[in-house]
Amino acid sequence: MDHRELRRCLGRFATGVAVVSWASEEGPRGITVNSFTSVSLQPPLVLVSIARSARAHDALRDQPFVVNVLSAEQVALAWQFAGRPQGVAVSWEQNAIGPTLPGALAVIGCRPWRSVEAGDHTLYLGEVVDFSYRVGDGLGFFSGEMVVVPRPGSAFQWACS
Repeated sequence: MDHRELRRCLGRFATGVAVVSWASEEGPRGITVNSFTSVSLQPPLVLVSIARSARAHDALRDQPFVVNVLSAEQVALAWQFAGRPQGVAVSWEQNAIGPTLPGALAVIGCRPWRSVEAGDHTLYLGEVVDFSYRVGDGLGFFSGEMVVVPRPGSAFQWACS
């Protein structure tokens, strides 16, 4: 199987963009993910998928984490935490669980619930213990590109409405 072609095929599924952050001895850390999903409301669980080759992989094991769902204005942060330096000065805030990114559309604080090995990734499930959100345009990822996901009711009219 051509893994590059499979990646291009899977890229046809539009996703949101988030930065998973956590506290470390060296200070706040983060990694950009587009594989984040809600799992359950009872108990409140979310999932992030992290490649075993990522530096964040081992750091997240049994570690409280925060999912920062990025806004359309945070493209540079998305690339910065994806390992493509943008020269962006990162400012951090703190919630009950760990470091958060100001301006995120949603902030979801999680304590570790379970991890599952899945091929070349690990699925980290977190129990939601703290959250906040705001209105705004979202940041998406489609076919290898960052895209704006307009908020409902914005001037952009969906073709499928």
